[in-house]
Amino acid sequence: MSDQGTPSVSTPLAPFGNPVFRSLWVATLISNLGGLVQAVAAGWTMTTLTDSPSMVALVTASTTLPIMGLSLFAGVLADNYDRRRMMLIAQISMLVVSVGLTLFTYFGLLTPWLLLTFTFLIGCGSALNNPSWQASVGDIVPREQVPAAVMANGMSFNIMRSIGPALGGMIIVAAGAAAAFAMNALSYVALIVALTLWRRPTPVSSLPRERFTRATGAGFQYVSLSPNLLNIILRGFIFGLSAIAVQALLPLIARDLLGGSASTYGFLLGLFGFGAVVGALGNAKIRAKFDNETIVRTTFVGTALGTLLLSTGHGIALTGIALSLCGACWVTTNALLNVSLQLSTPRWVVGRALSFYMMGNAAGMVLGSWVWGLVAQTYGLQFALIASATTILLGAFAGYVLPLPEFGRLNLDPLNQFIEPTLAVQLKPQTGPIMITIDFDIGEKDIPAFLQAMTRRRRIRMRDGARRWSLLRNLEHPNIWTEKYYVATWVEYIRHNQRRTVSDSDVSDTLKQLHQGVETPQVRRMIERQTVPKQADPYIKTYEEHH
Repeated sequence: MSDQGTPSVSTPLAPFGNPVFRSLWVATLISNLGGLVQAVAAGWTMTTLTDSPSMVALVTASTTLPIMGLSLFAGVLADNYDRRRMMLIAQISMLVVSVGLTLFTYFGLLTPWLLLTFTFLIGCGSALNNPSWQASVGDIVPREQVPAAVMANGMSFNIMRSIGPALGGMIIVAAGAAAAFAMNALSYVALIVALTLWRRPTPVSSLPRERFTRATGAGFQYVSLSPNLLNIILRGFIFGLSAIAVQALLPLIARDLLGGSASTYGFLLGLFGFGAVVGALGNAKIRAKFDNETIVRTTFVGTALGTLLLSTGHGIALTGIALSLCGACWVTTNALLNVSLQLSTPRWVVGRALSFYMMGNAAGMVLGSWVWGLVAQTYGLQFALIASATTILLGAFAGYVLPLPEFGRLNLDPLNQFIEPTLAVQLKPQTGPIMITIDFDIGEKDIPAFLQAMTRRRRIRMRDGARRWSLLRNLEHPNIWTEKYYVATWVEYIRHNQRRTVSDSDVSDTLKQLHQGVETPQVRRMIERQTVPKQADPYIKTYEEHH
């Protein structure tokens, strides 16, 4: 595949030169502040409603569970509908739910399961919002600025993490949890206004919008046949599963190991956020010196070390150092995985690919929150933290089996060389299935190279929507090889060809060089029909009416 080389590392502040990114970033900053105040209030409120460590840990799980369950749905919407509109719907829905949570808390009607219900619904809004927002980054800023923009988004959250939790703790102490929930409700207004003012150009397509089930299948097919994406998703799952213990059990660390209050919990979250900001600011320099895999393995080890230090419970100073280390490693790992996935995915499917990553990462965090809460309840808090650190260390070795790709190795811009053929038979867009055959004349000495190229060709075809791919050899003329595959409809055939990227072209070039015929490889496009009575086949009637 074509190699563009590693793109130049842009400065952390480069994306802020874009006014759209800048306004959305500021609005997101305000929204993140409210969200973190709400998170502190929810976590601490649960400790006042129940003594069960597993219920406390489920507050984190209830927010991330919708991401696991709804992200694919949201990813399909992000790739097929106006992303700005999807984000607006998500933000308005979270505003409504937050108002409800505020009212139930103010009137003393909140129960543990009702609190989990509200946080779950807020998580549903986040699940709808996140793929559209993440996919929009590549639409707003140039490709070379995507790593800095993703890191800036992570920094936005963690700047507020260093302020919001402490502020949330103070609000809870001074005015109660209802005031903290009310502040979160108000924080959505800034982002709703910014999204309303953003005039995002609507992409023009000559093809009809993909049906939901077919778009879902296309996303799954692309990801499942992309080893780089699978590695990134699995690494995200492993990190979420093993490293979430610190955040899920932090209310218990504040209360049981340090003997603190809600303000202590907020202060500890602030230290985690401070470390994350430091990690985000230093990320560009780190990426310039080390490859992705080395960075991620190191952050796994750093997270394990920080978790072990937390398990000792030796005072606020050591706990602060440990949390800052965990925060720096957390944001660096997640941002690097996110950027790696975005730069390894073409734009037509990036929302769905991101949704699979979010689902994997969220699944790890949900499972991890439940597991580490259960371990803490059964064997004690310190044992749970030590067990988590051990699991994180094991995750560091996963890179030997699931290595991360480097940035910029593939040119995923559309190839844009396909010209829709003129057909002699009139077809409706949804007519199918369509069978495509391509004949190659291959010399005996070139067969190994041809088969190797066809192995890559099969993965590309299937990844971009082809079905039932096969390679045939003519028994009477053994130098003739025929590539055959199907697509569901004529529209899907056009869509299939438009998905081809520049990095795919070298396989086609190799096959053309191996082909010995005077003419280019012959392509046949056929519609598959079964032998049926004339009155049962509407296609025959339609055909005869036009001929």
